[in-house]
Formats: sequence, structure tokens, C-alpha cells
Amino acid sequence: MPLSIPDPNTVKTNAAPGETPTRRFGTANSASLVAAGIFLSRISGLIRDRFFAHYFGNSDAADAFKAAIRIPNFLQNLFGEGVLSASFIPVYAALLARKDKEEAEKTAGAVFSLLAITASGLVLIGVLATPWLIELIAPGFSGEKRALTIRLVRILFPGAGLLVLSAWCLGILNSHRKFFLSYTAPVIWNAAMIAALIGFGSRMPQFPLAIVLAWAAVIGSALQVGVQWPVVMHLLGRLRLGLNYERENVRIVVRNFFPVFISRGVVQISAYVDSLIASLLPTGAVAALSYAQTLYTLPVSLFGMAVSAAELPAMSGQLGGEEEIARALRRRLDAGLRQIAYFVVPSVVAFLALGDVVVAAIYQSGRFTHADVMYVWGILAGSTVGLLASTLGRLYSATYYALRDTRTPLKFSIIRIALTTILGYLSAVPLPPLLGIASRWGVAGLTISAGISGWVEFLLLRHYLNKRIGRTGLSVSFAGTIWSLAVGAAAVGWAIRWAIGPRPPILMAAAVLLPYGMIYIGGTMLLNLPEAKSLGGLFARFTSRS
Repeated sequence: MPLSIPDPNTVKTNAAPGETPTRRFGTANSASLVAAGIFLSRISGLIRDRFFAHYFGNSDAADAFKAAIRIPNFLQNLFGEGVLSASFIPVYAALLARKDKEEAEKTAGAVFSLLAITASGLVLIGVLATPWLIELIAPGFSGEKRALTIRLVRILFPGAGLLVLSAWCLGILNSHRKFFLSYTAPVIWNAAMIAALIGFGSRMPQFPLAIVLAWAAVIGSALQVGVQWPVVMHLLGRLRLGLNYERENVRIVVRNFFPVFISRGVVQISAYVDSLIASLLPTGAVAALSYAQTLYTLPVSLFGMAVSAAELPAMSGQLGGEEEIARALRRRLDAGLRQIAYFVVPSVVAFLALGDVVVAAIYQSGRFTHADVMYVWGILAGSTVGLLASTLGRLYSATYYALRDTRTPLKFSIIRIALTTILGYLSAVPLPPLLGIASRWGVAGLTISAGISGWVEFLLLRHYLNKRIGRTGLSVSFAGTIWSLAVGAAAVGWAIRWAIGPRPPILMAAAVLLPYGMIYIGGTMLLNLPEAKSLGGLFARFTSRS
């Protein structure tokens, strides 16, 4: 019997037969917990990067560490959170729903065993093949800088294997609706690195300090697994190790794994391409790109990931006829797009108009000078070209996954990577000299070209999805409203900045960015935008749970 479809913007009070009355409320709570966890982990990452910038600046050692950590992160991202969320969680959660605890334990144990064996093998290969991998990720490095990068990669690889197992823990926790712990666990990884920088930063030269920091990252990886492990074991009951590939549920997880794995791999290639091209530029380009990426991926993770993570299971569970499902997906998708844009648009305007204030407040200290602030701001401003498209595109991809279509997002991701590679190289390497611009600014051209590629991918995703389920997207009036409010708030921020004159970075940020945010949110509340009301509701629910 088809279920009636609720309005995605409301909390349901009268449920259809067989439907949970609090389903939408639970989705909103889940999104708020995911967002809160991501926020805390990202804030700890920003603090880590501030200490890193203080002791390393944009030096050779900074370039080496930022390049080195990309290789194990590539492994973690391929086998980690996103892939397991799409392949393992639906199977394991379904077994829990059917109260088949024994089969759930065996499936979880088999997936853990497969991950452990695969990750161990890749870590071993990675450690042995590091010199050749360096040629792939940082061909522009040479001499002591290249040697340091090789050593750092070999240290960091085992930590990446542990973080893959941490993603398995996240799968168990999320299936049991323990969202907050799973998304805040990375805080301890960042804390280990911060402790190493505080303890040794002022006592060691940069190259040895980079090695100490790499070992701290490995220790942090072990702690990240360790902080989740007791709760995971309590929820799981028993860890039944064994491959058990003959079991149908294990085969389903593996079959679901590979399409998402390939799609995730294509996305990761984009970051790899950026780093590779940046390694061809003068010293500091790789580190500066990494600093900027930490900032512009914050709204992508915090808003795009939180909304997509909460909406994917809800979209996947829609029942009814074809038109009924399409209508429900359109409502959920449009509501999610508005939620994302409500936060990302002011992020874009802040990075573009007030980015130097943001960068200085977070990074300007010690070896990270005002000149470094302006360099990173230029890269960050380039990234704003595609920030909204990349974030909205996450939700469109999630909708395709809800329709059991993994090939279409993969196809468009490949187009994006091809464009990123071609446009990125042309914009970063030959174009700056032709325009009479210093070569180091090629990395800003790199982020601009990546943004253009992101828009191409987003438009393709939206176009073909609209052909399947009907018209979706942000309304012109809503988009115009939030853009106007953000630009007006930025103008006030500039006026305050001009009025108060030069100030220490953190004081300047408080004086400019707080009024900017308050004016934007206050304006949306005065206009009675539903997203502003939802923001207050989520805050009230979260604080009441604390």
C-alpha cells in the first residue's frame, strides 16, 4: 500500500498507516547532529592548521607535509566514510531493523575483516612504492624537499589504514543513530597533532618537526579508532571476524561498494590534480592551496554533507507510484537546496569580500605573515567561483543514489575531472606568464578553473535529473534575496573595517565578521524565510539535548 508523502519542510503529526510520525523530525535532528559533529571536527582542524601555519608558514617543509598527507588521505577517502555509508550502512541497518542480530554481527565482522586485509595490503604496497608515488603527486619536488616528502608518506600510510577502520566504526555508530560521536571522533586526531606542534614547535627546526608531526598523526589515528571502539563493541555485541564472502549480505555490501568506490575515486583525483599542478609552481603553492582548501571545504562539508547525509536514507525510503516518488523527491530536493544555499551563499560572499579578514584571523601568526594572508586570500577567492555548485551538487548526487543510479554521477564526475585537468594546467602554468602575472599566482587560476568545472558538473546533474523527476532548483526570488542580503551585509562589514582602521587579526574578525553574520541572519528572519526559522529550531533542539 503506497504511503502518503509528507511535506519535507514540516514535522508530521498525523502519520499515514505504517509511517513513523516523527520521521521528518528525526531527519532534522540527524542533520543537526551530523552538522554539529562536523563543525567541531572542522574547527579543531582549523586550530591545527593555525598552529601549523605558525611554525611552518609557506616553507619547503610545509609543502612537503601537505603533499605527503594527500597520499594516505587519498586511501582513506577511497575506502572510508562516504563509500561505506553508501554500501555498508543500508545493509547493516536493514538487518538491525529486522532484529536479525546474529546476521548483523556476522556481516559487520566480515566487512571489518575485508577492510582490514585490503587496507593492510595497500599500506604495505604504499610504503614500498613511496618513491614512485612521489613522482605522481609532486613531480616538481627535488632534493631535500623530495626526500622529506618520501619519509613523511612512509610514516603517514599506517595512520591512513587506521582511519579506514575508523570509517567502519562510523558505519556501526550511524546505523544505531549515534551520529555525534562518529563525526566528532576526528577531533582527537587533530588534538594529537596540535599537541605535537605545541610541545615541539619552538624547539625543533622545520624538517624534524614535520617528522614528529607525522608520527603524531599516526598516534591520533589510533586514538580516533580507540575513542569509538568501546561504544561500537557495546552496540555490536560481538565482533565475529571472518571473510564470510559466501553470505548474501556480505556480497551485497561488496557489490554496492565498487560503483561508489569508483565515483569517489574520480572525485579524489580532482584534489590530486590540483596538488600535482601546484607542485610545479614556486615554493609555498602547495601549502597555500591546502590552507585555502581547509577553509572553502568547510561549508561544503558542514552544509552539503550534513543535508545530504540526512536526506539520502529518507529519499531512498520513499514508497508509492512513480509520479508520487518523483513528487516527493522534488520536494525534499528543493527544500535541501534552499537549506544549503542559505548558508553557502554568505560563505561565498564572505570569502570573496572579506577573505583576508578570515584568513588573517585563523592563520596569521609566527611564520605566517601578512603577505601569506594575501596569497591565500587570492586562492580562496578563486575557489568561490564553484563553491555553491560543488555544495549543491552533493545533494543532486545523493538524489541519483536514492534512485539507485550510481553511473550518471560517475559519468559527470569524469567530465569534471577532464575539464579540471585541462583548464587547471592552462590557468596555472602557461597563462600567468602570458598575462605578466607572477607564476606563484597560478594556483589561484587553478581554483578558478576547478570552480568552472564544478559548475559544468552541477548543471549536467540538474539537467538530467530534472528530465527524470521534473523541474527542481532554487527559485530566482529566493536566490536573489539571499545574495542581496549577503552583499549588503558585506558592505556593512567593509564600512566597519574602514571606520575602525587597522586592528589585530582576531579583533578585526570579531568587529567585522560578527556583524556580517548577524545582519545576514537578521535580514532573513525579518523576511520570514523558512530556513531562518529552521535555524532557530535546530539550535533550540540541539541546546535542549546538551
